[in-house]
Amino acid sequence: MRFMVIVKATNETEAGVLPTEEQLAAMGKFNEELVNAGVMLAGEGLQPSSKGARVRFSGAERTVIDGPFAESKELIAGFWLWQVASMEEAIEWVKRCPNPGNGDSEIEIRQVFEADDFGPALTPELRAQEEQLRARQRPNI
Repeated sequence: MRFMVIVKATNETEAGVLPTEEQLAAMGKFNEELVNAGVMLAGEGLQPSSKGARVRFSGAERTVIDGPFAESKELIAGFWLWQVASMEEAIEWVKRCPNPGNGDSEIEIRQVFEADDFGPALTPELRAQEEQLRARQRPNI
């Protein structure tokens, strides 16, 4: 099972406050444990929303909204993509994670859809198309 592990933004991350050397070292050690255990598929920190944009869809129309965005607690400061056996295992890994912030922080865990989750709507033709696209993806995120 794959899980997106989402580090929620804080007022500090949205202000562009960078982690300290100690925080970087602790997170590096944790990431090394994830890699050594075969859990981590990808992981990155994200720039503040002031450097981002959103595209809002309304029918055929597209509207671009430049950051920053309000409500930092609803934003993402970073993520991992993990492969583990269960939600419980993902939770146990998150509990071992160093605090990603300087005060209160939050990490959200969401399971990634797999092909079988879509049932009969994912026809053999659509499944083959998806597999072909995945085979052509860049190997490193």
